[in-house]
Amino acid sequence: MQKCVISLLTNNSYIFVKQWFETWFDSPYYHLLYANRSETEASDFIKLMAKHLSIEQNAKVIDIACGKGRHTKTLAELGFDATGIDLSPNSINAAKCSEREHLHFEVWDMRQPFRLSYFDVAFNLFSSFGYFDDDAEDAKAIQAMYDCLKPGGLLVLDYINTQFAVLNLKSKEIIPRNDIQFHIQKKVENGFIKKRINFLAEGEEHEFEEQLKVINLTRFEQMIGSAGFELVEMFGDYALAPFSPKSSPRLILIAIKR
Repeated sequence: MQKCVISLLTNNSYIFVKQWFETWFDSPYYHLLYANRSETEASDFIKLMAKHLSIEQNAKVIDIACGKGRHTKTLAELGFDATGIDLSPNSINAAKCSEREHLHFEVWDMRQPFRLSYFDVAFNLFSSFGYFDDDAEDAKAIQAMYDCLKPGGLLVLDYINTQFAVLNLKSKEIIPRNDIQFHIQKKVENGFIKKRINFLAEGEEHEFEEQLKVINLTRFEQMIGSAGFELVEMFGDYALAPFSPKSSPRLILIAIKR
């Protein structure tokens, strides 16, 4: 797996090796593999959550690690002033094609605050978290979410329920997309659910890796509490059913900035 490594060359210059999420998430093959993600499911969830939270019209909202902005666009359609940020330039370039008044996108690292005390609601959705090897980087990301919110602002954090995911892990699968077959191997190792992805495309063999940290409810409570949030609600799926550690596919947390 690629790490962020600094290497000294013979001429005393430096090269930087990108971390896995900087390369894989910026690859067109990433979007091809996950092309089956439901726009309808994303839209329905955002509409349901906005209604549940009674978010006011014209509220300023941010979608953190937004990808190509499928959730962000729905937030704008609902009448909110929506901003999406993501580390992937390719994803943000695609999202910018949809920009208009009250819908904006920027390339940004989620570990850095974006506009201090500016937003009413922050969203971090579809397990767009838990990528970093160092727990301190996770804490920085949560703190940045806190810092971008106004006092009384809300955080909606949607993650896989890792207990359920580990119990139901498929070690191998093949996913066809167009003329490409993605061969995927999964395992739990060193506190991460790791996925190795191999495929042949354009006459070349490709290999990427993903990793998602195994973070349980207790650990999330610790992180959001340390940042200054208060946990106020939790749900177990996109229909907002109650959370069950053994059977819920998602862990959706609602926290308030005190």
